[in-house]
Amino acid sequence: MNILVFVESADGKVKKNSLEAVAYAHAMGGNVTAIALGNVDKADLGSLGTYGAKKVLHAADAKLNQGIIQAYASVIAKAFQDENADVLVLADSSLGTPVAARIAAKLDASLASNVVALPDTTAGFVVKRSIFTGKAFARVELTKPKKVIGIKKNAAVVSQVGSPCAVTPYAVPLAETDFATTITSSEKATGEVLLPEANIVVSGGRGMKGPEHWGMLEELAKTLHAATGCSKPVSDMGWRPHHEHVGQTGVKVAPQLYIAVGISGAIQHLAGVNSSKCIVVINKDPEAPFFKAADYGIVGDAFDILPKLNEAIKAAR
Repeated sequence: MNILVFVESADGKVKKNSLEAVAYAHAMGGNVTAIALGNVDKADLGSLGTYGAKKVLHAADAKLNQGIIQAYASVIAKAFQDENADVLVLADSSLGTPVAARIAAKLDASLASNVVALPDTTAGFVVKRSIFTGKAFARVELTKPKKVIGIKKNAAVVSQVGSPCAVTPYAVPLAETDFATTITSSEKATGEVLLPEANIVVSGGRGMKGPEHWGMLEELAKTLHAATGCSKPVSDMGWRPHHEHVGQTGVKVAPQLYIAVGISGAIQHLAGVNSSKCIVVINKDPEAPFFKAADYGIVGDAFDILPKLNEAIKAAR
């Protein structure tokens, strides 16, 4: 089986979700080739070999720096054909998901998104998908010879299994029709740890009583090397920037640890965090719905608990 992996990047560095995609493809078995587009550090690309890639293609044309979906789909579909690939693996993301749909249409391929486990090939090619915002799973058979798989965050364990590999320049003609869309401006989330990439998220709600109290949440996040998030009402009131809004209509996260402070746990918020490996809830209301979804719960005043928790973590380290 030949597997092609689309590798996303940010600021010239390979994104963690793409490391998971390479690790997932390696675990499937077969020959794994990765492809990256635009300006990406060559050494960073070569390191993909340590996670299971045998070869890395790099389409470095500057026109691909902006992430135009149509152009990305055309280049990756061409690489899929050139590499005689059977399966394309990529991360479900704001870029990867629409790119996957276009590639599937171009290649007449079966498409599955939100995949959370390796395919079952004992009788066909069956993948397990997360559905209904993580509340259930579906097993779907991909019947076409060509297949596109979008994996959900944490679907694969990233571990070093090899050594750095060669990076091969991949020059492909770019059709002007693929650049009919122009990105005039973009706003990027800022911070030491970005929310979609974070392994730990510290999130606050209206129970924090105002933006002036967010310093203790930020201090805890700094101690844990975590990203900060918030509930929708908090971002709507302007206490925190909208790119920190976690939930069904905001950023969906799947960290190893999600700490919710002063958040009641509305279903829309739970839909954005229920893929977290471990959820810790801090709330002074013992009847808060979030406790039903929590792995660990602390009933108490966040203004008393957060400083003590932060100091305890510092002492333990």
